[in-house]
Amino acid sequence: MKCSVFIATSVDGYIATDDGGVDWLHTAGNSQAGMSENPDMGFSQFMASVDCMVMGRKCMETIASMNLTPEQWPYGTTHIVVLSSTLTQPPKSLQGKVEMFNGSITDLIASLTRKGFKHAYIDGGTTITSFLNLKLIDDITITQAPIVLGSGIPLFGKLQQPVKLTSTTTTRFANDFVQITYQVSY
Repeated sequence: MKCSVFIATSVDGYIATDDGGVDWLHTAGNSQAGMSENPDMGFSQFMASVDCMVMGRKCMETIASMNLTPEQWPYGTTHIVVLSSTLTQPPKSLQGKVEMFNGSITDLIASLTRKGFKHAYIDGGTTITSFLNLKLIDDITITQAPIVLGSGIPLFGKLQQPVKLTSTTTTRFANDFVQITYQVSY
């Protein structure tokens, strides 16, 4: 199974504030820039390429706290699995949209593969780090917002070994965000 990361960070590498907030993503950059050609900076195109998603509990809780309407739900009908060793049920707002999983990542990937899934979107800093440590991430797309947070939740946690990134492509958007896509080489 192919596993891909598509995530936004601050310039200093944070995916959220210390309290899990991501509001800065909506205020960073040039809000007056014409973004009509690619308003979501490739997110819809990326979502069309995946058939399942794996995220961590904290990521799920952040999404649940947004109280998204069905029209705002960014994941369509994508099959979503949430890793959690503490929760067995999702918050009410996400019931029917996510499946909870308590087990090893390798068992999860094997199960998803048996069910016919081919391309997983991996989201959440701790989850991404765990997948990297298991050498399961194939590519990483980071959209860097033009803001320095100074502290927060980092994209990457402690890795067991350095991870080499190759085949870089970079896109600069009119709103001053920069997107870098890397292939992962273990």
